[in-house]
Amino acid sequence: MVGLEAAPSGNHAHIAGTLHADHGPVFVKGARKEDDRDGLEVRTLRNEARINPYVQPYAPRLLWTVEEAGWLLLGFEHVRARHADYTPGSPDLDRLTKVLEALQAMPAPEVVTLQVERRWQPVLDDVSAMAGGTLLHADLNPANLLITPAGRPYVVDWAFTSRGAAWVELGLLIPWLLKAGHSPGAVDAWLARFPSWTQADANTLDQFAWAFAETWRQRSFADSATAWKAELAALGKRWADHRGAHRF
Repeated sequence: MVGLEAAPSGNHAHIAGTLHADHGPVFVKGARKEDDRDGLEVRTLRNEARINPYVQPYAPRLLWTVEEAGWLLLGFEHVRARHADYTPGSPDLDRLTKVLEALQAMPAPEVVTLQVERRWQPVLDDVSAMAGGTLLHADLNPANLLITPAGRPYVVDWAFTSRGAAWVELGLLIPWLLKAGHSPGAVDAWLARFPSWTQADANTLDQFAWAFAETWRQRSFADSATAWKAELAALGKRWADHRGAHRF
């Protein structure tokens, strides 16, 4: 074994990187257990391990799992790839569209226990419109969509895979499109290609826009030292303002 090359970015694990071994590279994610229970990082890794067989060929294959000395380690197929580019005109947007079309048609298997609507219960009285049986990755930011030199997309970091209404996946993607340089009007036009979005109730989409912005406003207020939370709050507010979505 040569050693572990740490990943340049990412979260939901205590260690993550490429393990250079005699038999070839493996991408490893690991988390420490707490003394009396699994912490958040361990729980999210278990979620990734459970879902991996059901999301082939869109995710790198899970090769092995090791649970030893208070650690949970997952070894994934190593993929040589770059992060996706969501800027206007990027060919990666077509790749993203194809991945989304596939996921939108996938029912969530029984191993997926997280219900996406529960995220918004602290700010909305009724979240039933977000419930459903579609498989949701729920965090398709550009760092989680890898593109190989041959143009093949892989989706990574399935830590918060959930079940819910198909349109919620698209709603969670909007801030990343805005951040990449798309105008709200251009985002509207791009979303129109997905039936789950165009068929969703407009008031429901407004509620979601407001709930997203408010959730991240509260989180950024509670943790002002974390800039990315404030950025998500600002992006969410920009979209909510575009839709004219106000407090519900």
